[in-house]
Amino acid sequence: MRETPAMSGCCGAELILGGIVMAGASVQWLTGMGFALIAVPALVLLLGPADGVALANCGSGAICALGLTDGGWRRVRLTAMVPLVAASACTVPAGTWVAARLPEPVLLAGTGTLVSLAVLLVMAGMRAPALNGVKGALTAGAAGGFMNASAGVGGPPISLYAVNAGWTVREFVPNAQFYGIVVNAFSIATNGVPRLSPPLWTLAAAGMAAGAIIGRSLTTRVPDHRARLLVLLLALAGGLSTLAKGAWEL
Repeated sequence: MRETPAMSGCCGAELILGGIVMAGASVQWLTGMGFALIAVPALVLLLGPADGVALANCGSGAICALGLTDGGWRRVRLTAMVPLVAASACTVPAGTWVAARLPEPVLLAGTGTLVSLAVLLVMAGMRAPALNGVKGALTAGAAGGFMNASAGVGGPPISLYAVNAGWTVREFVPNAQFYGIVVNAFSIATNGVPRLSPPLWTLAAAGMAAGAIIGRSLTTRVPDHRARLLVLLLALAGGLSTLAKGAWEL
């Protein structure tokens, strides 16, 4: 494993990584989105941009796959998802290419900016004619693929597409999970898997399992709108802190 300043010789940071994954997994199970938004800023600060984004791709993809095992596959709108995933397949390599050629401070600042802007747009419920119909699906898919490969956060463009399409939460969740499986598979194929030690992989897996248990237990206790607002506020705080760190190191 390539040690980063945050991880070298610090077992406390390893526990923090497990906690980050657990928090992201719990909100993903609770709201159907949010693993990457919650986890990416912290993972990037802890592991560095390359391994942080790669771990977020792996974790988000795995949680999305598990989320569809309870019959959610039957609610996936394949006709609507084809242009989304096709467009993302075209832009994932571009996102990987850009991320591999930028200095780390620029990547930190870029990741923080993308996360923060995406969260603000989702919170505002932006509606735009460009996000309607097949053209809207292609636009959202292309943006999501690029952002997922470069910054680990491909969900916000899909959320904006769903808002413009008038999807309900029940319609959005399984389709977002299906998209998450595909776009993260593309991203892992181009970015590779993170270079983590076996103990870190174990902690990450344990965090995902614990997060799933916590998220499922909270689904009947926390209203959807409050959970979604909490996810977005935490994501915004993480995005701004990552932006600040990148800007400081420039």
